[in-house]
Amino acid sequence: MTVKDLAYCAQQHLHTNTGSSFKRAHIYELLVSSFGFNSYAAFGVDTVFTELHSSDTTVVPLSALIKRRCIELGYGPDTATIASAKLQSYLAESQIGIASISSLINQLRGESPGDDEDQDEDQEHLFCFPDANGCGPILLDGLETAASKGSAKANYALALIHAPAFDDDGHPDGGNSYWHSQQEQGRILTGVEKEWADAYETHVVRTEKYTRHLREAGRLGNQLALFELAERFDDPSIFEQLSDAVDVDPAEVASIAERMDRSADAKHWLTVAAESGDTEAMLQLIEDYDQDDLLRCWTWAYLSQLLGTDLTRDAHYAINEAGSEYDDDIGGPAYVAGHDGIDLEPLTAQQDAKAKDAAQNLFAEIERKTR
Repeated sequence: MTVKDLAYCAQQHLHTNTGSSFKRAHIYELLVSSFGFNSYAAFGVDTVFTELHSSDTTVVPLSALIKRRCIELGYGPDTATIASAKLQSYLAESQIGIASISSLINQLRGESPGDDEDQDEDQEHLFCFPDANGCGPILLDGLETAASKGSAKANYALALIHAPAFDDDGHPDGGNSYWHSQQEQGRILTGVEKEWADAYETHVVRTEKYTRHLREAGRLGNQLALFELAERFDDPSIFEQLSDAVDVDPAEVASIAERMDRSADAKHWLTVAAESGDTEAMLQLIEDYDQDDLLRCWTWAYLSQLLGTDLTRDAHYAINEAGSEYDDDIGGPAYVAGHDGIDLEPLTAQQDAKAKDAAQNLFAEIERKTR
C-alpha cells in the first residue's frame, strides 16, 4: 500500500459510511489530524505513515481531533461525528501508524529512538519505531516522496534502509558476481547458482539505491551522510560543508582527513576534539601538529591535567595480541601499549600563565557544555 492507496481507501470508506463526498485533499488533512498534526504540510516535515507490526506499541487515532479538523474543513457536525468515528476505526483496523524520520534514523543506526532531541514530547507516544526489516511499502513510499521533495533526513533514512551487507572479507553478504555475470550474458542458471546470481543482483540494486540516497543526503547537508560518504568513499564534501557543531566524533573526522592526506583539516578537527575534552586528540596535536607552538602545547598539557589525564606522565598498560586490555584470568602473551609522557621545553613565567589561563577557559567551556 502506498500513501495514495491509503488516502483513496479512506476516502471510499468515509463516502460509503457517511453518504457524503470528501475531497481527496481533505482526506490527507483528516489522516494526519488523527495523529495530532494541524496540517499535512506540518506532518511531512519529519513524519511518515507506517504499517504497525505485532511488536509495535498500539497507536489509537484521535477521533476528537479528526472531528475538529473535519468541521474546520467545512463539513457539518453530524457528518464530522460519523466521519471521525469511522476513520478512527478504519486506521486502527488497517494497523496504520506514524514514524518520526529522525527517530527512524536513530533506530537504523542502532541508537535509541528517543535520542531525537527535536521530537515533540507531547506526540512521542504516537510514534512507532520499525526496524530495518519492518519498513513496509507505505513507509518506504512516504520516505521516497519526502526525499523527492528535498528532505535530507528522508534521503539518509533510505540510504540506511538500502545499505548493502558485506561479509568479514568485504565481499557482498550473499550472492556471487561470477554467476551474476553469467546470467547477465544469457546463461540459464538453476539451483544454487541461480540463487547466488539473484542474490548478487539484489546486492547491486541495494548498492545503487544506497549510494544515490547517501550522496543526495550529503548534498543537502546531512552531517551523518557527509561523514559516511567520507568514511566509505573518501568523498571530501564533509570538509567543505560540515560545521563544527557535528553529531559525529570530530576525532573520527580527523582520522578520515589524515587518511585522505588533508593535514589542515586533520588539525582543525583534532582541535575541535581537543577543545571538547578529548585528551588523545590533545596528545596528537602536541606530537604532530602544534609542535612548533610551545604555548599551545602547554595549553593542551594543562587542559589534560584539569581533565584528570596528565600527558606529561608515562601512561603504559598491558594489552593482549588482539589489542584489547590484558586480562590475567585469560593469560597468554602480553604487549605494552600507551605512550611516554610528553617532554616540553619550559615556558617563561608570563607565557606559562597564559597557557594556564587558556587551559582554564577551555575547561570551563567543556564543563558548561556537559552540564
